[in-house]
Amino acid sequence: MQEAYGVADDPIAGSYLGWWRYSTGPYPSGTHGGRYVMNWGNRAGAAYLDYEDAGVMPVGSAIAKDSFQVGADGKVALGPLFLMEKMAPGFNEASGDWKYTMIMPDGSTFGTTGGTGDASVQFCNECHAIVAEDQDYLYFLPEEYRASN
Repeated sequence: MQEAYGVADDPIAGSYLGWWRYSTGPYPSGTHGGRYVMNWGNRAGAAYLDYEDAGVMPVGSAIAKDSFQVGADGKVALGPLFLMEKMAPGFNEASGDWKYTMIMPDGSTFGTTGGTGDASVQFCNECHAIVAEDQDYLYFLPEEYRASN
């Protein structure tokens, strides 16, 4: 995964596997195309391990979700890398100042908030806005897959 994503222009794509792993194993995510995902976070985003009690994440927090899918034939295919980065206040009020980026398996950037392909990742903001007021635009993985702090 890191080899494929690592060719992207985004520095997170080549470094996230050295971060804290929030999930104990891959889990199915209906909100990420039914793919299996793993959650990773940087040191600034350590409060994510408090899950629903995380509060407002500090600027510099970053969360990465790598993904894969298993076909009916049993073959595994790499999926996109989904990124969230907490930006400085004023970056994008509609997203709670989160920047969303999706990196494709070939390392190309599908889209990033406020950058190339912004409209392509608008659905990320729309989905995360559902939990905006209660959870700083964050969803949390199923309890049975949560790493402990």
